[in-house]
Amino acid sequence: MIMNFFRRRQIFKKSNFLDLTPIRVLGHELRDDGGVTLLMPRFNNRINAALFQPNSKEKFIFIKLDRFGGHTWLLIDGYSNVAQICLKLKEQFPDELQPVEELEERVTKFLSMLYQQRYITFSEIQDKTKNKPNN
Repeated sequence: MIMNFFRRRQIFKKSNFLDLTPIRVLGHELRDDGGVTLLMPRFNNRINAALFQPNSKEKFIFIKLDRFGGHTWLLIDGYSNVAQICLKLKEQFPDELQPVEELEERVTKFLSMLYQQRYITFSEIQDKTKNKPNN
């Protein structure tokens, strides 16, 4: 069941973004250069895939992440919240990601973009959906 846009927005307004726990929705591949490529299915529905996807086409759209984006993606484990991910990134890149406030802003913008594109979700949203009574 897809949560209503307004309910999701209400959850975000009440939450501190750094306290949210991201969860990956897409798969990924590690590239030879150490980068990460996200694998977004061209079609989510098997029937649509069978009808509209030619046999020669790739089943996935490949989305390449830069070095920091790739490391951030790999730190999304469904258990660490955004603040913990920021601390781990600061440990991995102590000289490159300064100051901490700028790092937190950069990571929250990146994760917001991933969420808007539906590449990730947040456990708090899933919990609210599971606890919602069916009408």
